Amino acid sequence: MPPTGNNDDSANRNGDERRSDQRHHEQPQRQPHERWVKRYRTEVAASMSSVLSTVSAFPLDSVKTRMQTYKYAGFLDCVRNTYQTEKLRGFFRGVTAPMLSVTLVRTVSFSIYQRAKHSYCNWLKKNMGVDVLGHVNAQGSYPNLWSVATFGAAGATAGSCITLIACPFELSKLSAQVSVLLANKQNCPEPKSQEIAASYQNKGTLKTMKNIVKHRGITGLYTGFKLHLMRDTLGTGIYFMTYESGKQLLTTFGGDGAHSNPLAVLVAGGLCGIVSWAMIYPIDSAKSIYQRNALMHSRGQKVPPVKIQFFRRQMYRGLGVSMGRSCAVNAVFFSSFEFIKKHIKAMDDE
Repeated sequence: MPPTGNNDDSANRNGDERRSDQRHHEQPQRQPHERWVKRYRTEVAASMSSVLSTVSAFPLDSVKTRMQTYKYAGFLDCVRNTYQTEKLRGFFRGVTAPMLSVTLVRTVSFSIYQRAKHSYCNWLKKNMGVDVLGHVNAQGSYPNLWSVATFGAAGATAGSCITLIACPFELSKLSAQVSVLLANKQNCPEPKSQEIAASYQNKGTLKTMKNIVKHRGITGLYTGFKLHLMRDTLGTGIYFMTYESGKQLLTTFGGDGAHSNPLAVLVAGGLCGIVSWAMIYPIDSAKSIYQRNALMHSRGQKVPPVKIQFFRRQMYRGLGVSMGRSCAVNAVFFSSFEFIKKHIKAMDDE
């Protein structure tokens, strides 16, 4: 007969296992929405962060658009004139459109970018023996031609796809931002054009879109699409290329843990916004001017083309504001994005 002590140990172990199984079965099952949030935490974090960053930096975007499409003595003159004529509301005209579109666009853009990046990296590894992700994640590595080109191509892919979603919303936003200036007889001397321009005042996103369709048809929602496509394809490519390369450099310079360092994320995010805007700003100015002109024309009327002119001073009006806005947007976005994503991921430990 085995010693009594062994029987006690066996009984204790069996008791512990039963209690462990019981606690496991007693743990409440996660609700469907909790499982969904866990699975799509990147998209959820991107959506929530987009709303916060868009609203907080929208006044700067409004000032940038006004300076692009009309002449002011400078940033302060535009701010002063907007406040005197439209009060605080003037800085937030059209905020609904980008809050909806930017949230959707950022979420879709991040998703497409991630898929494109991994697809391109897998293709390069399989067909050319180049392990881009392995190189980027290696400690002490620096960006090379393969990594820069891959991230740029993935970003361009995302940018070209999201234009289909973003164009109608951005046109609606621009209409709301300049509607008061657009209807001014000084800026629109022709009576017929002035009447059309005046119809865009004090309208929300959906009513503005309806008004655009009324005057320019359903295709009018994609006014300036070619310029928008060019801007987003090039701009998003430069954005992600700069962000990934900047983050890799900061990882190398900062040592272990640089990727999770909030300061490193902020610097890389702010830098990619500044560089991308500096490179594609004349395209954005041409798009904004063309769309503004189109809002003064009805269906069938030809809108005069706008040339993209690099290194011409008038095409860079509002660039400083845009860069400042980009830094603010990315500072808020990436900080909140990392915080929300980590918080959702930590649900496993609760």
